[in-house]
Amino acid sequence: MSAQTNPAAGSETEVALTRNKLVLEQARAIGLLGAKDTRLSGRVPSELVEAAKKRAHVTSDTELLELALSRLALEDDFGAQLVRRKGSIPSDIDLEI
Repeated sequence: MSAQTNPAAGSETEVALTRNKLVLEQARAIGLLGAKDTRLSGRVPSELVEAAKKRAHVTSDTELLELALSRLALEDDFGAQLVRRKGSIPSDIDLEI
């Protein structure tokens, strides 16, 4: 009997790695990833760290912190902007829905 692989798992990994690469490239492009001149320390649950590493497909704490901080720093405010626009479109406009 041959071992079966889950093609979705490989695809999930590829998507995560591509997403990580793009986030880090964007952070680097705007100057967020320069010299590593700050040490960050804290106590967090090991289960949280392991779950985050697994989801992000990274292996080291440094990779995880760099990626997480980059994502947070680059996060847009689309949701907040959308909520602020509530009621700004006149009700008589036909949106064809």
